[in-house]
Amino acid sequence: MKTKTLFAALALAASTAFAQFPNKPVTIVVGFEPGGGTDTTARIVQGPLGEQLGQQIVVENRAGAGGNIAVDYVSKQAPDGYALVLANVGALAVNPHIMKTTYDPLRDLTPISMAAVFANVLVVQPSLGLNSLADFVKLAKEKPGTVTYASSGIGGAGHLSGELLRTMANIDIVHVPYKGGGPAMRGFLGGEVNSFFATPVSSISQIRAGKAKAIATTGSKRAALMPDVPTVAESGYPGYEALNWYGFLGPKDMPREIVERLNKELVKALANPQVVAAMNKTGVEPQSSSPAEFAAYIKREYDTWGKVVKEAGIKAQ
Repeated sequence: MKTKTLFAALALAASTAFAQFPNKPVTIVVGFEPGGGTDTTARIVQGPLGEQLGQQIVVENRAGAGGNIAVDYVSKQAPDGYALVLANVGALAVNPHIMKTTYDPLRDLTPISMAAVFANVLVVQPSLGLNSLADFVKLAKEKPGTVTYASSGIGGAGHLSGELLRTMANIDIVHVPYKGGGPAMRGFLGGEVNSFFATPVSSISQIRAGKAKAIATTGSKRAALMPDVPTVAESGYPGYEALNWYGFLGPKDMPREIVERLNKELVKALANPQVVAAMNKTGVEPQSSSPAEFAAYIKREYDTWGKVVKEAGIKAQ
């Protein structure tokens, strides 16, 4: 009888804790420095999500290793819903195939919801005088091993975009990884690299200002933010596609009730007209999902990019 009473008390305490969630600030950890696409997306969701949950949402930047540091950090936190990570395709589906990660993206995390999807854009230095992807490929073939391209980090969508183009176009271009889209754009503007597979948010203002020349986007269709810029696929490389995506996850073994609550509020926040407008303005398409759908998507991407990494011979730098 005492045992049943104890179990009942524990169950009541647990249900009470779930009902009170959250009763303190929730932290969203981002694996890149401020100014890049992941950081901007987190901050767009920050306000509406906080209002819905009735608690402050803190965005914390833990940059480095292509987003791995942030994912590893959150994977080791208590599974109580107060530490989440907004991770990208690199940290979840690519990096584990390139380098030894301290986490298993398929086992050490709890998928909560997809957040956003979008294509990258290949921008080049205006001083190069290039007007198309064909011009870029021609330059790379004329000067092999000298044309450089920046990305937000090893294993990220920008890196994959460059490696996929390198193999499909049979060109020798050099990858220069940075700790996020913001630092990469600063490096590009400083003349450190010839080109940059950039996120729309980190490049659109520079493109409009004439400081960067957009020559191709990496999706299967033209980006709404840049309808005049052709895709790589339509520029002579059919079948080419390299999308970036972000999603919210927590540590493994999170209680189902907390996962469902967070999913419900994230789905609502991502459908908020202000959030949709703000994301679309940066070229990002909000896209929520159920936890199960997100888990299945991560597994598919993990398998897909694992094959690309192997075929392209991508190595850690």
